[in-house]
Amino acid sequence: MWFDAQALALGAVQGLTEFLPVSSSGHLALLQMFFGFPAEGDSALFFDILLHCATMLAVLIFFGRDCLLFLSQWANGFFSQPARRLEGWNFGWCVIVGTVATVILALPLEPFVKSATVSPFAVGVGLLCTAGLLCCVPVVPERDKSLNIRVALIIGLAQGAAVFPGLSRSGATIAAALFCGLSARDAFRFSFLLSVPAIFGATLLEGLKAAATGFYLPEGWAAAALVAFVLGLLSLSLLRRLVLSGKWAYFGVWCFLLGIFVVISQTM
Repeated sequence: MWFDAQALALGAVQGLTEFLPVSSSGHLALLQMFFGFPAEGDSALFFDILLHCATMLAVLIFFGRDCLLFLSQWANGFFSQPARRLEGWNFGWCVIVGTVATVILALPLEPFVKSATVSPFAVGVGLLCTAGLLCCVPVVPERDKSLNIRVALIIGLAQGAAVFPGLSRSGATIAAALFCGLSARDAFRFSFLLSVPAIFGATLLEGLKAAATGFYLPEGWAAAALVAFVLGLLSLSLLRRLVLSGKWAYFGVWCFLLGIFVVISQTM
């Protein structure tokens, strides 16, 4: 059968929640545990990465013009002094610094992440942390500072911490950018362009591990990836509107309610 209902549901959840600040990894982990797929963390992690790869493609298409422009300006900066005054030169180095910070923090956390992925209580706590973070965002005064290496380092560390299921990557990175004084537009754009090398690297790393140890993918994984891609494009467009309008409360309330439900259900 070309598609499987459970895999399709996981793809839909990934596409809808990857870019909204509600933690796609947390929602995927809970849904995988509900469906009973799989019992161990390695295959679940690889399927997560596969779906993240589909939504990474959505980012590249959504920000295609920015990607090409910044990459061109950054490359030209090695050969032209005037090009180093363009936005792409600074942006490129900030993405590199942010990615390095993500890797330095995220790699040592991998064993804990695998354990948390199969622990509903850990996911619930992560969702509550996301809810608390989102509640703090509206009180931050709006500013319009320029992106720099220090800010990129902070945002990269926020992205590294968000490898835990339940902690929203988009919520953590956008909030960190806003706390550092970036405008909502720049925070949104940098958050998602910073995700591309991190997701690509994780996909490559898990792919090499899977080739060596083997892995399980559910039937219909291709359809799930396609659904994640299409819904990812739609949720990106929605989030841009919500970020620019500052409407974070809805996401915080959802994370709080779901987190409370999961934590209480695990302690009863």
